[in-house]
Amino acid sequence: MPDAYQNLVERFQKIYRLEHLGSIANWDQSAMMPSGGNQARSEALAELNTLLHQLRTETAVGEWIEQAKQQNTDEERNASLREMELEYQKATAIPDDLVKASTLASSRCEHAWRSQRPANDWEGFSANLKEVVELVREEATIRAEHTGVSRYDALLNLYEPGMSTQQLDHLFGDMNTWLPDFIQQAVEKQKAHPVIHPQGPFAIDQQKALGRDVMTLLGFDFNHGRLDISTHPFCGGVSEDVRLTTRYNTNDFMEALMGTVHETGHGRYEQSRPKNRSLPVGHSRSMGIHEGQSLFFEMQLGRSAGFLTQLRPLIIKHLCDGQEKDFTELNNLQRLYTRVRPGKIRVDADEITYPAHVILRYEIERALIEGDIEVDDIPELWNQKMKTSLGITLGDDFANGCMQDIHWPSAAFGYFPSYTLGAMYAAQLFAALKRQQPDINKRIAQGELSPVFDWLKDNIWSQGSRYPTQELITKATGESLNGQYFKDHLLQRYLN
Repeated sequence: MPDAYQNLVERFQKIYRLEHLGSIANWDQSAMMPSGGNQARSEALAELNTLLHQLRTETAVGEWIEQAKQQNTDEERNASLREMELEYQKATAIPDDLVKASTLASSRCEHAWRSQRPANDWEGFSANLKEVVELVREEATIRAEHTGVSRYDALLNLYEPGMSTQQLDHLFGDMNTWLPDFIQQAVEKQKAHPVIHPQGPFAIDQQKALGRDVMTLLGFDFNHGRLDISTHPFCGGVSEDVRLTTRYNTNDFMEALMGTVHETGHGRYEQSRPKNRSLPVGHSRSMGIHEGQSLFFEMQLGRSAGFLTQLRPLIIKHLCDGQEKDFTELNNLQRLYTRVRPGKIRVDADEITYPAHVILRYEIERALIEGDIEVDDIPELWNQKMKTSLGITLGDDFANGCMQDIHWPSAAFGYFPSYTLGAMYAAQLFAALKRQQPDINKRIAQGELSPVFDWLKDNIWSQGSRYPTQELITKATGESLNGQYFKDHLLQRYLN
């Protein structure tokens, strides 16, 4: 009798290899593909996603899982079976035709968004988004019926297994009690410390060279990855071939540089996952943990005084012809990279105002999926919440308002909370690292970054999905997610 677990291993390895092709096709669609190829690419990806869905949901897979659970297994195999069963259950809830229709609708909407956003074309965008939302609601309803949770919770768990709106409301509700005051206090405090802003233009080739050197400093393996340009920065591809993207502004090199640092955090996590990465147990734990790695790199590490000490000579080398400038003075760089400026754009937001952007999106998308609002209600709600949380008025500026993100046109509803959860995980991880290695900030300033990466690899990267999220964090830090670490981090960096 064939070994049931070995059958599962072979099936999920096959799925992983096909997903490899899909990931590269998705990256190409966003970074390289000519616009005329979108319809054919969307249809090809829809066929591939349908095939992958069929491979996951075949009756034999469920039978193998039940047979394997009856066999004598060790702790590692039990964890692997747990993740296989979760993936099987998520897949079997959704019919093939919905998978295909959703892929086509989101591909069309996302591709059109690339030209509709610059044109501020809310009317055209909303027509496509309505189709996406209708299909996402259908999926959410089916998943909710299978799991006994709300429609939004059912989608949230695709990105953050084990998380609920009840927990989010507690975490975000607590944050809302102190965040507005923190923002106001930080802005007032920084008025006494003016900054010297870099004066462009900064050639894209020079920014690319700077970004590559910084990625090398951060340990990115260019034998198994690369950096390109896209409308919206992202980390794609697979662990063996990680595809990072950023975007460049010739008047502001900081935008691309910290975006590259952010995506390198994602990339390092992907490149360092365990050897059994082709199985679900070897996948990244959750999007909150994934965002925790990118925000660890960008915020905890990347904007620290120690890391800026290492970054400074690279900026001088690539952007200043080797000559020091007024803006490259270390204290000025620290002020530049910790400047609090409430603004319209989430990806350009500073560390304190960023959570306000996320909470706004969470509240709107939750209401949208639950059917409390419709797509046509989004602009007015968006403007109201931006005015309340950040004091910003948008009017009819849809491009820099409710059309700015790729997530909704890509049907990624339930993803946004992962960003602020990631900021909390990052702060808690860095606090644990400092407790275990009290001299770590000094070592970072001296260019010794390997202790940071080794610690992350041991505690997070190499663990894959062996443990549920809160168990993983508890093993790494001594306790489950605690938002106080993020609050303390902001207080120390911006107000003390």
